[in-house]
Amino acid sequence: MSGSAGREVQVTFDAADPRALSVFWCAVLGYELDPPPDGFDDWDAALEAFGVPPERRNDASACHDPAGRGPRLFFQRVPEGAAARNRVHLDVRAAPGQQAEERMATLEAECDRLVALGGVRVERHEPAPPLGLGHVVMTDPEGNVFCLD
Repeated sequence: MSGSAGREVQVTFDAADPRALSVFWCAVLGYELDPPPDGFDDWDAALEAFGVPPERRNDASACHDPAGRGPRLFFQRVPEGAAARNRVHLDVRAAPGQQAEERMATLEAECDRLVALGGVRVERHEPAPPLGLGHVVMTDPEGNVFCLD
């Protein structure tokens, strides 16, 4: 594709509680919630002014990387729960450049932090050199699978 520019990526999550899930992922990734439109102190005031009824004010939420490097995350309310393991998942690079026991200790500490925020530990995969450095499989509070690696 000569002449094509790179594309921006947004990762979209289906959710039962978009606001809570976006807050969780902000804590995981060091992201920030998207700010309300200009002229509003918060999203509730903006949605009130836009005439959005209270029961629809948690239909969506979004967050972004304040450094501008990572993709925007968008959370949209859907009525159904997750039916099966997601076929695409996020790998959260929690121990870059680390190996062996140091790496696994870092991953375990991050796993403990995320469990305290509502994440769920699923399983640990031990290092298997030369290619397998070890990782921890988790789910977010709504069951979306991700890995700490």
